[in-house]
Amino acid sequence: MSEAPPPAGAFETGPLLLGVRHHGPGSARAVRAALDAASPAVVLIEGPPEADPLVPLAADPNLRPPVALLAHAVDEPGRSAFWPMAEFSPEWVAIRWAVERGVPARFIDLPATHSLAWEEDTGDGDSQEEAEHARVDPLAALAEAAGYDDPERWWEDAVEHRGPGLREPFAPFAALEDAMGALRERYGDGGRPRDLVREAYMRLQIRAARKEFGDEVAVVCGAWHVPALRAKTTVTADRALLKGLPKLKTDLTWVPWTHRRLARSSGYGAGIDSPGWYAHLFGAPDRPVERWLTKVAGLLREEDRIVSSAHVIEAVRLAETLAVMRGRPLAGLTETTDAVRAVLCEGSDVPLSLVYDRLVVGDVLGEVPESAPAVPLQRDLAREQRRLRLKPEALERELELDLRKDTDAARGRLLHRLRLLGVGWGEPARSRGSTGTFRETWRLRWEPELSVRIAEAGVWGTTVLGAATAKAEADAVGARALADVTALAEQCLLAGLPDALPVVMRVLADRAALDADVSHLAQALPALVRSLRYGDVRGTDTGALADVAAALAERVFIGLPPACTTLDADAAQEMRGHVDAVHGAVGLLAETLTGHDDLRPRWRAVLRTLSQRDTVPGLLRGRAVRLLLDDGELAAEDVARLMGLALSPGTPPGDAAAWVEGFVGGGGGGLLLVHDERLLGLVDAWLTSVPADAFTDVLPLLRRTFSAYEPGVRRTLGELVRRGPGGGAGAVGHPATSSGFAPEPDAGRADAVLPVLRLLLGLTPERQPSMDDDLAGVGA
Repeated sequence: MSEAPPPAGAFETGPLLLGVRHHGPGSARAVRAALDAASPAVVLIEGPPEADPLVPLAADPNLRPPVALLAHAVDEPGRSAFWPMAEFSPEWVAIRWAVERGVPARFIDLPATHSLAWEEDTGDGDSQEEAEHARVDPLAALAEAAGYDDPERWWEDAVEHRGPGLREPFAPFAALEDAMGALRERYGDGGRPRDLVREAYMRLQIRAARKEFGDEVAVVCGAWHVPALRAKTTVTADRALLKGLPKLKTDLTWVPWTHRRLARSSGYGAGIDSPGWYAHLFGAPDRPVERWLTKVAGLLREEDRIVSSAHVIEAVRLAETLAVMRGRPLAGLTETTDAVRAVLCEGSDVPLSLVYDRLVVGDVLGEVPESAPAVPLQRDLAREQRRLRLKPEALERELELDLRKDTDAARGRLLHRLRLLGVGWGEPARSRGSTGTFRETWRLRWEPELSVRIAEAGVWGTTVLGAATAKAEADAVGARALADVTALAEQCLLAGLPDALPVVMRVLADRAALDADVSHLAQALPALVRSLRYGDVRGTDTGALADVAAALAERVFIGLPPACTTLDADAAQEMRGHVDAVHGAVGLLAETLTGHDDLRPRWRAVLRTLSQRDTVPGLLRGRAVRLLLDDGELAAEDVARLMGLALSPGTPPGDAAAWVEGFVGGGGGGLLLVHDERLLGLVDAWLTSVPADAFTDVLPLLRRTFSAYEPGVRRTLGELVRRGPGGGAGAVGHPATSSGFAPEPDAGRADAVLPVLRLLLGLTPERQPSMDDDLAGVGA
């Protein structure tokens, strides 16, 4: 049975030009209706012609939008461009229509080989130079002419709520062509000079298609281009515009895309405000408002909000009433949002923001079949993702890994390898349940741009393991700072790159031997020690790391005291961070390395030297005293003596304030003053004695120190200072003690707690005597 001829008028004036709004569901429905009515012999679509071989993949059920055509330069993968398509995009509808009916579909925009060779593109494919021109937004211009202040609302009223026009399928496109023709007469290229070149190429492609298929040619393109494609120009003139265009070699493929990346807020130039809402409008068979509000109610119920059927009915009624009052043909996103806020969210914008994020925008992630072209690295990554059951998702989620389990350990290695390659699919996060080294927490979120990063990383190898190994070796050789090499050694252990580690270690040993800057050595040591610890957890041989770490610590011990003298304030702040990091590293190193029991005593000797040397800045002297106190190496009386010397009248106020910052700044400093009123009294007595002319100089340091405390600690300190010792009005530094404080633990009060502790711990009577000593220690 032969197909019915196209209706009269479909091709009378030449090719059927279907001007659309990119990612407009109304345009998509209208395109489908027009193609059904016209039955063209070929469909030409705005897009890069190099993607023509990829069109048949649209018939694969595993190619599920949103997807995008990705073009990148072969020799420079970072130079790339995307052509996104959602299920409601007119271009995707046209491709699917052609594939389902066996009709040829071809892309006719300027080839990617030229467009990528131009200057770096902006979000919508135009060069930065063009973006600087005064550019016309056709949608906004038409909305303003119709008396609307919101282009999206005008589009909904004019297109989305009018139906596909089944009786007159070509009428919407004719009206839009007339409107665009008027705009082009007024604004010319609209601030898009490159469009003139693109349109010249499209006209040449249309001529070629008419020569091959006759007049039954349908063109789906942005409505802005229709008047230019209809214009009568010569072949010679069009070819002249294309003469001398730059070129480079490109590859194209399909890649997954997301609704979030279709949103204008993501920076995508041709983006829309509400991709999730548009997907709903395109997919809803009827009653779109009722179906939408039912979907919103389901989301809110999942978040444990009380939403009944009565709420939904009332929200529908309110949305429809608002549409009537505002003179709209149907309730749009504005009306439904107002109804959701008033009825389902009880006036709160907090749950409404969730509705906007999850439904109005959405986290839908498309899928691409294995048969789509891809670089070898991408294929290996896909195999690893399937093997480890790590499916890419657009919605951010947390992944907790137990590195004692083989699968979780392999997942962690894969994510670390990708980070080393610059593919930030996962970001490390702080583990909530445990601080042990056998746990890792990741925040995972797949972004379409990662496909470009994978293409760029393909120059390092065809597998994730091979590419990460080669990249680590190259980074080690090219590293400028010693700390960069030690950080790379840590990455190699985390990522499980045993073949790269010897190269990294050789570079590390060479750099460490030549680098005489103690701050560089101190900065490098912590990462090296962490590497030893991680290697122990992962069962990695870290013998070479241990030798370098021990030698590095030795050089830090020797060189740190001289390096800490005569530093200015900024240098002292930086060195304080190094001292803290080395302190933690030495503790881990002493636990990790056998036969190095002298590390802690030798480091404490370094701290004692720093605490007592007058040429060392007060910030570092105070910090050294604090670290010794925390380690139990200084008695309270010794600390009070050193603080008294540092805060004596002969010490410049600025230096004394720096000593206070070093001593009580950071974690636990406030509690130290709360529980040792002698130290608080010394600080208070010094502070009240600072001359007025010097007080403004020390105030920023003190504010920085005390503002870091928790609010509760600050309130307690303020109360202690206010009431004075014993609850009276005396000075805090008075030798009397205040209520609740004493120089030594009160054994009697501690004993009174023992019965309650036994009850809480569930100790049986026969076990109690053997526990008394331990419980007494707890009570004390």
